[in-house]
Amino acid sequence: MSELLTLFTRASKLLREAADEAMSRHGVRVGQNIILEVLWREDGLTPGEIARRLDLATPTVVNAATRMEDAGLVLRERDSADGRLVRLYLTPQARSVRGAIERERSALERRATSKLTSQELRHLHTALAKIIDTLSQDREPPSAGR
Repeated sequence: MSELLTLFTRASKLLREAADEAMSRHGVRVGQNIILEVLWREDGLTPGEIARRLDLATPTVVNAATRMEDAGLVLRERDSADGRLVRLYLTPQARSVRGAIERERSALERRATSKLTSQELRHLHTALAKIIDTLSQDREPPSAGR
């Protein structure tokens, strides 16, 4: 494996572990926090709408929503206009952890980048955005096959 892939894989694993530890203190699993972020901005979306906003497969969001419902973070309700659709709504518990989750994410980002200069941090953001853009162009669009 190339040095870049080795470093990226190790950094990703460590960030994910640290994020999972931080989120779990508030009853949220890593990955669920990004779904909550979308719902904090606009409550009552369908799993498909959330999936499109996060560039995920709809079944991934549906599976996460099931676990989130079991954890008391979201409620599923049939759409009043189209009974085939299910919408996800935040529970009071999910609303109550918003500030804590946002603080945990900010603290983790500060901790992970604490040894970077402001210029290195800007370069990291730029480099990651370029990598995402390049690799995204090679992928099948989310609506086709996902």
